[in-house]
Order: sequence, then structure tokens, then C-alpha cells
Amino acid sequence: MSEPAPSNLKHTPLHDLHRELGARLVPFAGYEMPVQYTSILEEHRTVRSAVGLFDLSHMGEIGVSGDSAVEYLRHALVSDPGTLEMGQAQYSMACDLDGGIIDDLIVYRLADEEFLVVCNASNRTAVVEQLARLLAEGDFSASLDDRSDRTGLVAPQGPRAAALIGELTDLDLDSIGNYRSAAGTVAGIECLVARTGYTGEDGFELFCDANRARELWEALATAGDRHGARPCGLGARDTLRLEAGMPLYGNELGRDTNPFEVNLGRVVKLEKRDFVGRAALQAVKEAGPARKLIGLQMVDNAIPRFGYEVRAGGAAAGRVTSGTLSPTLGTRIAMALVPAGLASVGNSLEVVVRDRPYRAEQVQLPFYKRPRD
Repeated sequence: MSEPAPSNLKHTPLHDLHRELGARLVPFAGYEMPVQYTSILEEHRTVRSAVGLFDLSHMGEIGVSGDSAVEYLRHALVSDPGTLEMGQAQYSMACDLDGGIIDDLIVYRLADEEFLVVCNASNRTAVVEQLARLLAEGDFSASLDDRSDRTGLVAPQGPRAAALIGELTDLDLDSIGNYRSAAGTVAGIECLVARTGYTGEDGFELFCDANRARELWEALATAGDRHGARPCGLGARDTLRLEAGMPLYGNELGRDTNPFEVNLGRVVKLEKRDFVGRAALQAVKEAGPARKLIGLQMVDNAIPRFGYEVRAGGAAAGRVTSGTLSPTLGTRIAMALVPAGLASVGNSLEVVVRDRPYRAEQVQLPFYKRPRD
């Protein structure tokens, strides 16, 4: 499907700022978004070594609350939000009856019966419609609040992110572990401070009132000068998440894939009484997925890209879902969906680039893991 015409593209609250900073703007998920400010390579390396600032205000944020919010989300999602402690988050998915992935999500538990569901911008309408339909069909005492357009989301990511935010908040960031959140102020602005991200580095996602998103960004950028901070666009976000083996909806994930195919079966809690897609996903687990998502490292000098054919023994065997020249590793890497029988680390495969096969070796995912203290 083609992107909307530029005149129809939506803008985040930081759109004017991106223009002032000289960003190259491109259509993405119905928005005009910065793909880069200086260079993807420089921005990527900034996140790995210091801290990058990302505008994620295009993402969808849906509040779920009410006496049966837990029961309702258990039915709507493949995970079990009822196991979350206050301030804890979990990675999840909304699936169709056939087990196909409608979207991957993060669910934050804000209070006993209050949650925040964060979805991809491209799937916001589909997720809201799915949640609203399930709410209308079921006997749930819960309510939905699509607060996406009222929410700004700024994400400082990188090993200096905590030091940067620590200068601007009284929150004890050490107490906010990975996939945890806390309400507080950053630079005097009310935020939900979440230790989540999509880069493979330590980092935070700061949810605030959309009207104060620019003020928040500018405060972070000013303080960030001492920490080597720079604005980063979608280009670096994509290469960072690929190195970290994180799937992207529309590439690794889609309605034609299920969680078990993409190594995310751990997210699916089949022990729950019932949820949308449970029967189909139970059958996939019992039979084993037909395909598997694998990591590839090129042996030959060629860069794999989305959609390129993967071959085994000269025969077509799958497709590349994401590929790039890794800025951190200096190698050519890709993720690909192949028949499950071919999925074994060390296997020799080929990727077809400009009608020529080039050798590749299957390697363990993720390609990159951040150093731990």
C-alpha cells in the first residue's frame, strides 16, 4: 500500500522542531517523520556510545481502565497483564482468531485496574477497533481511551540516558528497572518515565502531554550537550533494532505470521482460560511452526535487503525480512523467514542480490547485546 500524499500526512508535536533542526523528513505510518538529521551512521553510533533523542509521538497510546480491565486484557491479548505488578510493563501482542499478529504492543500497569497499551502508529486504528469490538462483545466493566493525539513521546536511548534524565528529575532512576515505569516530573513536566526502548541499549521512553513535548525535548537536548546527545531519526532506529534482533511490524511481523514463527512463543500464555487466537496458537505450538525467523551473516560481499530471496542448495527457501550493513559490527546482517527444517545455527544459505546468489551463514540472534556493568 502506498503512503498518503504529503498533504495528508499527520505531524507529531515536534514536527516544526525537526524542520528547524534540518531533519530529512519522510512519510512513515501516515506521519511525516525524521529519517535522519546528519547521518544514520553517526546517529546509530551516538546511541551505542552516548545518548540519542527520538521522537516517538506517532505511536499509539490507549488507556484501559475499569473493574474488569485485567479480565478484559487477558482476553484481548496473548500475554497475561494480570501478572504485572504496579509500575511493571510487558511485551505483548494482539492476534486474530487464526493466530496472525495484528500488532505487537507494550502494556504498562499504572494502577490496580488501570493500564496503558502502546501500539505501532501504522496499526493504531486496527488495534483500537479490535479492542473496542472485543469490549462491546464481552461482558466487561472496562473503558478505552485513545489518547494518542494528546500524548507526546520522547525517547532518550543509550548508555548516557540515565545520567541525562537524572539531571532533570527527582525520581530514583535506579529503582526503575527494565520494563518498569514511574510517574514523575522531568524538567518540571509531568511524565510517565518508562525504562523501555527499541534500540538494544539502556534507555527511557517519556510520555507527556503533547502540548509540552517540545519543552521536554529542548530541556533534554540542552542538558544532553554534556552527555554527547544528538537527535536521531527512523533510519538509526531501524539499524539499532535490527542489530538487537528486535522484530518490526510489516517486516518480521504481520497478519501472515504468528508469534511462534518469530521466536516469540514465550509471550503467548496458553495456560489462560481463553483469549483471541488461543486455539490456533495452541495448534501451532503442538505441531511446531512451519517457518522460523533466523539470523544471517553474509559470507560474501553483498548487503541483504527486505524481500530478497533466500536459497538453500540453490532452491528458494524463504525471504529476507530485514537487512543492513551493521554499523556496530561492521558485517552484513539480516533476519529471514525460512522453513523450520532449515533453521539451525551454522547452516549455509544464499541470499539473491541483483539476480546473483551470495553466500550467508545462519547465526544466533540477536546480533548485538549491549555490555553489562
